[in-house]
Amino acid sequence: MKRVQRSRAAEKAVDQESLKPARRGGLDVNTSSRAKRSREYLTADEIGKLLTAAKTATRNPVRDYAALLLMFRHGLRVSELCSIKLSDIDVKHKTFHVNRLKDCDSGPHDLYNGESQAVKAWLVERAKMKVPADCDTLFVSERRRPLSRITMWHMIGLVAKAAGLAHLDIHPHMLRHSCGYALVNKGTDIRIIQGYLGHKAISSTVRYTTLDSRRFAKLF
Repeated sequence: MKRVQRSRAAEKAVDQESLKPARRGGLDVNTSSRAKRSREYLTADEIGKLLTAAKTATRNPVRDYAALLLMFRHGLRVSELCSIKLSDIDVKHKTFHVNRLKDCDSGPHDLYNGESQAVKAWLVERAKMKVPADCDTLFVSERRRPLSRITMWHMIGLVAKAAGLAHLDIHPHMLRHSCGYALVNKGTDIRIIQGYLGHKAISSTVRYTTLDSRRFAKLF
């Protein structure tokens, strides 16, 4: 009896949506995994591969592509992604109110190239699911519930494997770091990056300058 109860509890807690686990299960964030990663961000080429793979690698490609695109472009934490409300997104005016966690500053962002189209495509699929009215999150699972952090971990692991990036042990927060890395390498002012990522202290943002591929250019 206890075994059955544990089994049901596990099924309730983990909505895996028939996704096959990533090579490492996509769930273990431990010292050994971090030690094996050479860095905590993805390059532009790697982000491109990840987003391309998201369009075909899972059972929910429209949702997963839109989710990963927003995570990268807006430097979202996985919990911030999962908690996006329908009212936070205005595809008509291409605006997105980002609600930051961990005492970071929230604020409005624009929806950039391709983002409004990706969200619109997902909203069409979401409407077909007849999601209950009391579920107001933008991203939902096949069970028509708010998307969970665990499901995102599994999905990213699966997409990374399909993209040929399993060796990087990609985890969701790497997309936030990748956003900071990309902005720094575009030459974006550090104060703008600070505001965009919601950092209260500039010290949290300055670390991305060490990733600037141009910082030693033309020294001699």
